[in-house]
Parts: sequence; C-alpha cells; structure tokens
Amino acid sequence: MAGPIAPERTPETTTGEEFQVDRPWVTLVWDDPVNLMNYVTFVLQELFGYDEPTATELMLQVHNEGKAIVSSGPRERMEHDTNRLHAYGLWATFQRDS
Repeated sequence: MAGPIAPERTPETTTGEEFQVDRPWVTLVWDDPVNLMNYVTFVLQELFGYDEPTATELMLQVHNEGKAIVSSGPRERMEHDTNRLHAYGLWATFQRDS
C-alpha cells in the first residue's frame, strides 16, 4: 500500500515561507585593548584609502561603540579584507549585513 501523496507545492502554498534576500557582506573592526587609536586610523587609511577624517571617525566608532563597519561588498572580498586587517594585528570579522 502506498503512503500519502505529498501536496504539490505552488506559489500559493509557499507564501508563508521566508526566502533570504542576498544581502551584501560587511567587514567589522572590533575594539581591542592592544592597538593604539592612531595605529587603527593608519591601518584604515593604508588598507582602504580612507582620508584621515574618515579613518578617524571610523576609529572613534570602534573605540566608543566597540565596532565599526569598514567595508562592504561580496563575501570573498570581505573575507580578504578581514584577513588583511588580521595581518595588521586588528580584530576583525565579516558577516552578512543586517
């Protein structure tokens, strides 16, 4: 005896399902007790080409809020940016933008 037949899936029957929209990825720099603020500013200028006021603003966000988004784009590029920040001794991660 055959089991029950699964209902056919149509757009009408799947409206309750959530589909994740492809969001961009971001690289975050986290506050740490090791690196000096002027060094973080220098690294952001060196790696991302930020001018001094922008790099300083991002560094202050890291210092005051604990983290800052320093780049966004495709996952592969954010992974690369994170690795470059690690090479300079900064604490960094990448994730999907929320």
